[in-house]
Order: sequence, then C-alpha cells, then structure tokens
Amino acid sequence: MSEGFSGCISAGSVNTTHPEQGLTRQVLAFNPGMMLVRHYMQPGWHGARHSHPHEQMVYVVRGHIHFICGTDTFDAHAGDSFIVPGGMEHEASALAESEVLDFFVPCREDYAH
Repeated sequence: MSEGFSGCISAGSVNTTHPEQGLTRQVLAFNPGMMLVRHYMQPGWHGARHSHPHEQMVYVVRGHIHFICGTDTFDAHAGDSFIVPGGMEHEASALAESEVLDFFVPCREDYAH
C-alpha cells in the first residue's frame, strides 16, 4: 500500500462514539495530514464554544444547524458548506436532526484514538 494511503474505510467497520448527549461521531478516513469525520446531531443539541489549531471544512449532508464562528452567526442547511480557520472560536447547535461531514487539516489526534 502506498505511504499515506489508508485503504477503503468500510461503513460497517467505522467506530461510533457519543462524546456528548445528542451528538454521535464517526471517524472515517484519516492520515497524519487530514481527517474526515461524520457527526450526527439530534435536534436541540448545542456544542460548547471552542477552538482548535486545525483548519476545518464543514459540509451539511442533511438537516439544519446554527453556527457561530468568531462574531459571525448563520444558519446552514443541507448542501451548504463553510470553512472554520484554525484557532477561531466557534460553536454549533442543531435546529433539526442533522448530519455533517467535517474535514480537518491536519489530523485531529484527539479524535484518532
């Protein structure tokens, strides 16, 4: 296998965690330079305001989330995407049952284990 190639990650082999009430996380493919994570959010879930050094690209697969990034506030619906710069404080909440794909650069070691 080529260096950095993780192979195919089968949906049936993905570990599912529940880091908070109302939030389900699945870490998908990753290597040291990047990581793909699926989050499922129940309506009413509200994540704590936080920051991390990783660049984060967000794609809303389905649902409706409210997002605060720095001083910007907006709603995102299925098909919407946005980028959170590394080090920027942000928080999200689910206004409906939602599924989001998060792409982090580099890999989030705290999610990898």
